[in-house]
Amino acid sequence: MLRGKRYTMSGTNFPSLAVRTFPWNLDSLSEPPSTYPADDMTSSGVKAILYEGLPFQGKPTRVFAWYGIPKSKAGQKTPAMVLVHGGGGTAYADWVRLWVSRGYAAIAMDLCGAVPTLDADISRHHEWAGPPGWGGFDQMDWPQTDQWCYHAVADILLANSLIRSMPEVDPERVGITGISWGGYLTCIAAAIDHRFKFAAPVYGCGFLLDDTDFTDYVKLLGPVKAEQWMTWWDPGSYLSQVTIPMLWVTGSNDTSYPLNALQKSYRLPSGSRTLAVRLRMPHAHGGPGENPEEIHSFAEFHLNHGIPLTQIKEQGREGNHAWTDYESTSQVVKAELNFTKAEGVWRNREWASIPAEIGSEENQVSALLPEESRVYYFNLTDERGLVVSTEHVEVTLPSAQKLTPTMC
Repeated sequence: MLRGKRYTMSGTNFPSLAVRTFPWNLDSLSEPPSTYPADDMTSSGVKAILYEGLPFQGKPTRVFAWYGIPKSKAGQKTPAMVLVHGGGGTAYADWVRLWVSRGYAAIAMDLCGAVPTLDADISRHHEWAGPPGWGGFDQMDWPQTDQWCYHAVADILLANSLIRSMPEVDPERVGITGISWGGYLTCIAAAIDHRFKFAAPVYGCGFLLDDTDFTDYVKLLGPVKAEQWMTWWDPGSYLSQVTIPMLWVTGSNDTSYPLNALQKSYRLPSGSRTLAVRLRMPHAHGGPGENPEEIHSFAEFHLNHGIPLTQIKEQGREGNHAWTDYESTSQVVKAELNFTKAEGVWRNREWASIPAEIGSEENQVSALLPEESRVYYFNLTDERGLVVSTEHVEVTLPSAQKLTPTMC
C-alpha cells in the first residue's frame, strides 16, 4: 500500500460573499401552490398543469409543469423527483416519463414563463409569465424579488411543495436533479429547502467568476453590481448551507462549468458528496444530462433502499505514485487514471486515460503518473457499469500528500 504524508483538504471558503438572510419566504413556499388546468397541453403518460408562482412587477404569475405518477398498489406511496431544466430549455415531458418508468413520481417545470411547443426544443411565453432567464445579469437594477433567479428558485420550491402534497407521493422521499443552469439552481435549492433528501446537479455549480462561460457577464456588471450578483445569486454563497448528500455529474472538459469551479463548489456542503466525472462528457439535455445511471442509482439508494455507489474514502500520492482507497457493495471491475499534461483554460485541456491497478486484497486503486502530468483523478467502475470519481488533483504541491474527502 502506498502512503504519503497525511493531510486533509478543507472546504474552500467564500469569505467576501458570506451568506446573508435568504430573500425567499420559506414558510409560504412550503405550502402547496394553487393549481390551474392546462387543457391545451397534452403528452402521453404525463399531465400538464399551471401552478401559482410569486408576483412579478406586482402582477400574479403562473408556472407551467408536466408531472407524472407511476402506477402503484392501493395505499402505496412512491418516491418523487423534481427536475430542473437548463438554459434555453423548458419543461420536458420525456424527462418526467423517464422517472415515471423507474417507479417515481416526477415534476418538471418551466422556469422562464413559457410552455413547450410541438417541437420539444422550443417554447413560447404565456400571459402569466414571470421574468425571463437566464442569469438575470441585465436585471440587477430591478427589485431583488423581480429578478429571474429569485423566481426560478421559488418555482422549484413550489414544485417540491406541490408534488409532495399529492396523495400518491411519500413526502419524505423527494430528490432533485438539474442540468446546466438547472444544476446551478439545484445547488441553491438544496441549500435553502432541506426537505429534499438528496441533490444531483449535472454540470452546474457555483463560483461563476472562476473562468466559467458566465465570467464575462458578471464582470461586465462592474465591481459593485458584480459583487452584488455573486452575493445574491452565485451558488457559492449558499452551498455551505447544504446538509443533504450530493452527487456531482459532469465531464472533464465541460464547456460552461469547469473543474476548478466545480471543486470549490463540492467542497462547501457539509453533507456527503459523490463525484462522477467522465472524460469529455457532452453538455446537453436528453441522453447526456438526463440519463446517467449514476443519478438513478443515487436516487434508489437514498429514496428506495437501493445499493449505494462506490464510496471514495481516501486518496493521495507519493512521488509519482497515486492511489485511492474505496468501499463498494458492488464489485469494482475497472479503474482508470485520467490525466492531462496541459495547463490553461480547463475546457481546452487534452485529457488521456490509462488503466489503474485494482488491489487484489485491499480496496485500493493505484497508478504511476505519466511524466509531466499536471492534473489527474481516478475513475472507478463497478460491475453495474456505474462510475465514481476521486477529486482531481493539480500536481503543484509537495510530492507526499493525502486527501481525506467526505464522501457518500
